[in-house]
Amino acid sequence: MEPMKYRATNHAPSLTPPLTDYHPQTEPYLSVLHEDEHLLVFDKPSGLLSVPGKAEEHWDCLEYRANERFGTARIVHRLDMDTSGVMVLARTADALRNLGRQFEKRKTSKTYIARVWGQLEGEEGHVDLPLICDWPSRPKQMVCHERGKPAQTDWKVLKRDAISTRVELIPRTGRSHQLRVHMLSLGCVILGDRFYASGEALTASDRLCLHAQSLGFIHPDKGEWMEFTSPCPF
Repeated sequence: MEPMKYRATNHAPSLTPPLTDYHPQTEPYLSVLHEDEHLLVFDKPSGLLSVPGKAEEHWDCLEYRANERFGTARIVHRLDMDTSGVMVLARTADALRNLGRQFEKRKTSKTYIARVWGQLEGEEGHVDLPLICDWPSRPKQMVCHERGKPAQTDWKVLKRDAISTRVELIPRTGRSHQLRVHMLSLGCVILGDRFYASGEALTASDRLCLHAQSLGFIHPDKGEWMEFTSPCPF
């Protein structure tokens, strides 16, 4: 059985566009939400890599900027370059291990806001579709019921307009491109998604309309629950 693929209504091209024009914003250079001796929390802008890219010219990233300013900052999790919002970095090896386990064991809480093309049916729901890399078109992902890794997303409609639906997304797993592909599977690709959208769905926004609005976790040293939010910029 061939892996099941979901495509946008306005069919996306088969080849992923290369990252040839990388000019991340420099103002503000870093948006710091929290700083202590154990961890750092930032509001990452859309268009900035979380870690350095493979190409030499893609050195600028959140990890580099954090290390430049604070001396030591280690990546715990990532947001796609085109996704904005809350990210936490560790400042010690102990904090890195602790936070990494929290993400691995799904002890964190994450809420995203997205604007998707068209009208979602219903007001809320749950997507449970396993994902695997679409290898010929990597880093794109696709649904595969045979070899895919489990992926679940809860969604709730916040607002509708003539061309789109604003939704709250709560990922129960953390697969690459999970929110993008799960919205695509419902027939409503995220606006401005250069990987999965085309036509009006792509040009309706000059950025990917996906934002990590909140992130909650247990402080690795104090043991207290902490939650950070970032206003949605679109």
